[in-house]
Amino acid sequence: MKRRDFIANTAVSTALIGLGGLGLNSCSNRNNTHITILHTNDVHSHIDPFPNSHSHYANLGGIARRATLVQQIRNENPNTLLFDAGDIFQGTPYFNFYGGELEFKLMSKLKYDAATIGNHDFDNGVDGLLAQVPHAKFELLSANYDFSNTVMDGFVKPYKIYMVNTIKIGVYGIGIKLDGLVGKRLYKETEYLNPFEIALDMELRLKEEENCDLIICLSHLGYDYEDPERPSDTQLAERTLHTNLIIGGHTHTFLDKPDIRTNKNGDSVLVNQVGAFGLNLGRIDFYFDASKNTSANGVSISV
Repeated sequence: MKRRDFIANTAVSTALIGLGGLGLNSCSNRNNTHITILHTNDVHSHIDPFPNSHSHYANLGGIARRATLVQQIRNENPNTLLFDAGDIFQGTPYFNFYGGELEFKLMSKLKYDAATIGNHDFDNGVDGLLAQVPHAKFELLSANYDFSNTVMDGFVKPYKIYMVNTIKIGVYGIGIKLDGLVGKRLYKETEYLNPFEIALDMELRLKEEENCDLIICLSHLGYDYEDPERPSDTQLAERTLHTNLIIGGHTHTFLDKPDIRTNKNGDSVLVNQVGAFGLNLGRIDFYFDASKNTSANGVSISV
């Protein structure tokens, strides 16, 4: 496992909106509450490591290794949450044979806390997705997919709140436009809602009504595009007010370190994505002092 420091300066450690900032040298203060966020995206049914003969990813990845790594980190810090940013399905024969059952069962064994829904998670249709829901012992979060007129109605939440130690963490999901990526016969009457408008609604509720200390978006919009009309994580970050961290997917973007964008309040937002196929595990550590001012650092871990 190769660890790469990807937050190395105090500019990142002050990146959280409205929470103030502490220098990285204060992270070891015993009075701080330490929260670890782990994340994956676009695993695409890759259960096994890549073979030794693979031209790019020889002997990398594999869910068993990820499970060992996640457990090591949880042993180090019990205040740990694990998320996925979508496209859990499609990519290996495991999906073709089992339709997503294995993926959801193994994620449940790893004790994922939540995942958002990517476009490939519709590859067996909403009926196929529903068939696998009983195997998911974690939350499916999507705020801008309206499933009201589908069989998935009631099985997906817009957001979830986690109380970790004394820190209240709100997490919401945002998905990409399905039309043009997924056949209508697969997503049926699922309605796609404007991701920017919905994100503002979600973060406002989480900040002002639920009084969350940390707000995270699980996004499957994609990191960034040349087309300014195409919604992306970078655009989302710049249009938000209270979201602190955007965990992204869809574009299979291998970021060496979280991107830092400035939101509408003039505060910074962390945007991160760790490629695809379970090759990397994202880790971001937040440290809250008694007044809930915060600092952050992290590593990108190659599995």
